[in-house]
Amino acid sequence: MGLITKETETAPCTVTISHRFEELSAHVRFDDGTVIHPGDTVLVEGPEIMAPYGEIVEEKRLARITRASRLEQLWTRATGDFEFMELCEFSFSGEALS
Repeated sequence: MGLITKETETAPCTVTISHRFEELSAHVRFDDGTVIHPGDTVLVEGPEIMAPYGEIVEEKRLARITRASRLEQLWTRATGDFEFMELCEFSFSGEALS
C-alpha cells in the first residue's frame, strides 16, 4: 500500500438486520476474518435488505473494501477524535422542551 494509492479487495460477509422494538440495527461480519482499518470504506453488494417489523434477517453477501492510503489512514487517526467529540455534544433526556 502506497502513500497515496488505494487498493480494493472483496470479502464474504454476513449482514444481520434487526427491526424489533428493542433493537433497530444493521451489522456486517466478515466471514473470512478480514479486518477494517481507519479510513477504509466498505460497500456491501446486492439489493437492499428489508426486515419486517419484529424480525431479524441474516443474509450472506460479498463486500467490496477500498483500503485507505497511508496518508488517509494518518489523517483519519489524527482527526477521528475530533469527529467523535462532535457526537458527544448531543444528549437525550426525557424532559420536554419549553
